[in-house]
Amino acid sequence: MTTTEIASKENRVSPELKTPTDLSEDGVAAVSVELRQLLADVFVLYVKTKNFHWHMSGPQFRDYHLLLDEHADQLFAMTDDIAERARKIGGTSLRSISDITRHQRLHDNNVAFVTPHEMLVELSADNQQLTRYLRATHAVCDEHNDVATASVIENWIDETERRTWFLSEIVGT
Repeated sequence: MTTTEIASKENRVSPELKTPTDLSEDGVAAVSVELRQLLADVFVLYVKTKNFHWHMSGPQFRDYHLLLDEHADQLFAMTDDIAERARKIGGTSLRSISDITRHQRLHDNNVAFVTPHEMLVELSADNQQLTRYLRATHAVCDEHNDVATASVIENWIDETERRTWFLSEIVGT
């Protein structure tokens, strides 16, 4: 099955959920697939950021704990916007934890103890990867003339680059 066929199958919307759009069916399918993966990755990064926030330790505890809480809030805010973009263009979004697992590209961290430095390095790398995914999704939006989704992605890129900047300054990369 080709990517387009998979996208079309996953993106079939029941008549009750059909949303009018001037985007092509191919455009809706392609952008929705990208948004679904992006949403899964943002959920993964949100949970990882909260995990590290909850398990932070050491002399910089307060500063890192507060920073990661701020980052988690930004990521959580993105989730609703991403899911609603998919619906606004006539697509569908994620439905469950297992759906997130099927679509995620970023990796979980289930290690019992992670040093503060390792946490921040991993989050910096994940935010850098998320920026690459955002840019790739932006390119798909451009290809299908979805200027509204491309526009909000530009803001998410800026927020993600800011998180990466703060984390990389702390860890010295």
